[in-house]
Amino acid sequence: MSEKSAISDDLNAPNTKLQLLPYKVKKNLERSKKWFSSSKMNGSKMPTLADVGRVAGVSRGTVSNVFNHPDRVRSDVRERVEAAAHQLGYDGPDPRGRVLRDGKFNAIGCMPPGAYAIGDMIRSPYLRELMLGVSLVCDEVGATLSLINGTDATRTSTIREALVDGFILGHSADIDLITSAQRRRLPFVILESDAGPNVNSIRIDGRSGAMMAVRHLAALGHRSFAILSIRRTSGPPIVHKPGKGKRTITAGFSLDHERLEGFAQGLAEFDLSVDDVPIIETTPGEPSAGSVVFDRAPEATAILTMSDWQAITVLDEAVRRGIKVPEHVSVLGFDGTAEAARTTPPLTTVAQDIVGKGRLAAAMVFANGPAKQIVMPVELVVRSSTARPRS
Repeated sequence: MSEKSAISDDLNAPNTKLQLLPYKVKKNLERSKKWFSSSKMNGSKMPTLADVGRVAGVSRGTVSNVFNHPDRVRSDVRERVEAAAHQLGYDGPDPRGRVLRDGKFNAIGCMPPGAYAIGDMIRSPYLRELMLGVSLVCDEVGATLSLINGTDATRTSTIREALVDGFILGHSADIDLITSAQRRRLPFVILESDAGPNVNSIRIDGRSGAMMAVRHLAALGHRSFAILSIRRTSGPPIVHKPGKGKRTITAGFSLDHERLEGFAQGLAEFDLSVDDVPIIETTPGEPSAGSVVFDRAPEATAILTMSDWQAITVLDEAVRRGIKVPEHVSVLGFDGTAEAARTTPPLTTVAQDIVGKGRLAAAMVFANGPAKQIVMPVELVVRSSTARPRS
């Protein structure tokens, strides 16, 4: 048998001349190192699977198996291939080739709601926990999480161009988002809105949660309220004064309107009207939210919010102004973030399973099964930021 046949590609078969391979590999390596040095000088391509195969004395397919299916290759062959790859500075197959071959990116894309950008996803207590839930599933399946900018000017084109296998979308306010995802035939989940029977969606029972909040405060004896609603577009707070007819919000999503309806129904149970309550729309992390509510609704003994982040800004402003919570005013959040339990005082809030929502959304995308519409429950978590109003 010739030396060439001794280093044939069928390395899983018994071969009495395998002892010749170390010398052959060494000679191949010397030639390949010269080639590699010359290639670098000339600015040509980096080493390939075939180059590693020549050095190790195996086929391109065997090298590919070492990197992609190592269990299919004998341990001594793997070691030779890995040594050759290390000497050549070869880190593995170009992932672009796998993408072109399989049409898969092994990644899931998450787009925040409204005018949020990626930085806002990191700052938001709610979105951090939501992304934690998504990340846990990605870890379990070995996938990558891609945070996608959700600003108005870019979100539709981003859906068309994102290098992902599916999406978690923070809202369905823009029908183009759904249409773009459907045209790409990628699985996706819409959060906090019902987009119809043919679309995956996960939302909370916002109306019931808002009613719980009002009932809690009214049962404590509060009759003078202010409401912080969520503004989903960028800009300063929008103030809706009481006594201006039917109350609505101008820059919210369906969930926000549902919560406002829940506040209204809860107030009506105590012969109160939402038309008489100041409503202030702010983005959740708006630093001036607390200042605006104290300036525009100084008579309120209880402040209802639509996010813990809003409530936290109110608590911060209360500290700056020397306003005691809950002795002077009660503050109630919405979401049940972990951060709400660490405020001073700890925040009473309408809680949901945020991490569980993220896990569920990611699992639905990866499963790519029949469309489901899921409504998650909420519960009132009573802490120290609410109490009976001052006499």
